Amino acid sequence: MVLLIDPQVSGLAGNMFIGAFIDLGADKTMVEKIIEDYAKEFGKIKVEISKKSKSGVMTTFAHIDTEDNRQRHYPDIIGKLDEITNSKYSNDEIVKKSIELSKKIFKTLAYAESEVHGKSVEELHFHEVGCADAVADIVGASYAYHLLKLDGEKVYSLPVATGSGSVKTQHGILPVPAPAVINILKNVPTLGGEVNTELATPTGCSILVNIVDEYVTAMPLLNKKTIGYGSGRKDLKILNALRIIKAEEFVEQNTITVLETNIDTLSGEVLGNLYERLLNEGARDVTITPTFMKKNRPAHIVKVICKNEDAEHLVRVLMEETGTLGVRMLPYAHRGVAVRENVLHDVEINGSVEHVRFKIGYLDDKVIKCSPEYDDLKEISQKTGIPIRDLKNLIEEDYKKSIGD
Repeated sequence: MVLLIDPQVSGLAGNMFIGAFIDLGADKTMVEKIIEDYAKEFGKIKVEISKKSKSGVMTTFAHIDTEDNRQRHYPDIIGKLDEITNSKYSNDEIVKKSIELSKKIFKTLAYAESEVHGKSVEELHFHEVGCADAVADIVGASYAYHLLKLDGEKVYSLPVATGSGSVKTQHGILPVPAPAVINILKNVPTLGGEVNTELATPTGCSILVNIVDEYVTAMPLLNKKTIGYGSGRKDLKILNALRIIKAEEFVEQNTITVLETNIDTLSGEVLGNLYERLLNEGARDVTITPTFMKKNRPAHIVKVICKNEDAEHLVRVLMEETGTLGVRMLPYAHRGVAVRENVLHDVEINGSVEHVRFKIGYLDDKVIKCSPEYDDLKEISQKTGIPIRDLKNLIEEDYKKSIGD
């Protein structure tokens, strides 16, 4: 099961997350109670959650009105959340997990605001978004998210529509996206959107970055979809409702980076050493292919597949080892990944039980690949005198029989 958050038209707000999660099946009464129990400690609170049509689409609207009883600094808010949890929900694991997520979201919001205002998080108080309002949105969204047991699922997000134009704040008229929003979304794909108004709020963006595992530019291959819509307050020419999709993936999606460079000055020995070092430094796979460059110079294409986070390091390794002046980077190349696991299989060979490690690949619960580890085959071959090719066939057949394939 995966979750896809779609803010590419509507943008994001805290109450839109609440509405969408309730539209997906989170218990409305339970969410309302949690919101009221926490937010009332920070000010007056009124919560009304109802169905509402937006641009012809039926949505769930979480209408939350609050009035702060006093200004609070960030450490006071965190302390108060813990106090309420310990006094009312000390034995409720879902609430406790929700509050831990809420505190992370508040931290994101606090650091973004502190960077804008040039203050430490200890000095910061929540006046622009409203303290009680932020508590209601963040705690409500976190609780609904955990009620749906989404914390154990892979979460994707499409690019965030931030809106455009300007917004009036207590500090004056600011550009859209607001400074706090752009701070929070520094590493998130964004676009302006179709309307000249603010679409992405600091609270909504803080929620997003704390639950998303991966950002994508197009919808992954999904099946058996359930869709929830959480609407915002404004009536706009666009569908002002955050769409969240819960679904199954046909094949697990993964992203990689491909590095590539052409080499025409290195010997086979140096290339062999390069191959080993790249694998030792974190490359997932390395291929070296003979080719011809301009003026018919014989050369090699070195291609490296790696995790995105390892790409910069491996570029440096390539440059150090080869002297190349440039490396092509193809980031976020999509690939389908079958479900994989490593298993240990016992097989009897010449009266002796041998332990063999297998790499198993599944697609839709069907085994599509079972491959014994080469090092284990080599060791058994040396021990028994049986050729590796024959051992591989024998051991694979024995494994397939053991699983009834």
